[in-house]
Amino acid sequence: MDRFDAMRVFTRIVERRSFTAAAEDLGMPRATVTHTLQQLEGRLGTRLLNRTTRHVSPTLDGEAYYQRCLRLLADVEEAEGAFRATEPKGLLRVDVHGKLARHFLFPALPAFLARYPGLELNISEGDRLVDLVREGVDCVLRAGEPRDSALIARRVAVLPQVTVASPAYLDRHGVPTTLDDLDGHQAVNFVSSVTGRPFPFEFLVGDEVRHITLPGVVSVSGADSFADAARLGLGLIQTPGYHLGPDLAAGTLVPVLPLYPPPPIPVSVLYPQNRQLSPRVRVFVDWVASLFKGQS
Repeated sequence: MDRFDAMRVFTRIVERRSFTAAAEDLGMPRATVTHTLQQLEGRLGTRLLNRTTRHVSPTLDGEAYYQRCLRLLADVEEAEGAFRATEPKGLLRVDVHGKLARHFLFPALPAFLARYPGLELNISEGDRLVDLVREGVDCVLRAGEPRDSALIARRVAVLPQVTVASPAYLDRHGVPTTLDDLDGHQAVNFVSSVTGRPFPFEFLVGDEVRHITLPGVVSVSGADSFADAARLGLGLIQTPGYHLGPDLAAGTLVPVLPLYPPPPIPVSVLYPQNRQLSPRVRVFVDWVASLFKGQS
């Protein structure tokens, strides 16, 4: 195994904190990964990793070598990519917001994989905070303002939102036409995966955003449950309108307060700084951006 391959093995061990996980990511036997690390430490004359039965972490020398490896590997990949017309290949791990993925990504996925037959996608679905480096994830697709300044964020869309309720709910509580009319109304509250608290309702009043917290007897943390609860007449909700098209067309959910729309929600792809030059990440991010083009 040449030096650059050994560097790739070492950096993956550090990122995954595991010889076994690194071996699985790289498609190698665990024994090969262990032997490569031993040879690397022998050649450098220093211990790069602290190992226990449950934990692997870089030593001080290992951390310094890891940072240098990232820069060198990025330079090599960029240089080779500039002179080779080869297609990206290998495993790409992505974590996606499920509703966005099912509406925008999955219908176009067969064409993407046909265009890049050397790629293998591992797609996890969630809306939680993901430690991309520790979990071996290459990039994530998220709605909302990016919260991790250590990641590179590429905004791919700004999606309009709507405030809606079911006809049965509006028959019981009345149709609000001003924000003052919300007194006495109930919400299906969506709970933040970060704070554990419900998100307030947001309304644009001129150039300002007004936040209003509504009481509710039901709180949820999933997009499907959110819309289901609204259909059952359990309260008002605010959500991006793209996945409510059938409900709005059929009248099972009705828009309210059109003069005070919620602010639009940004959608971004986020990835670690050290992986911004990866051809696999680059083609995926460009593809996602193309799918959202015009969504604003």
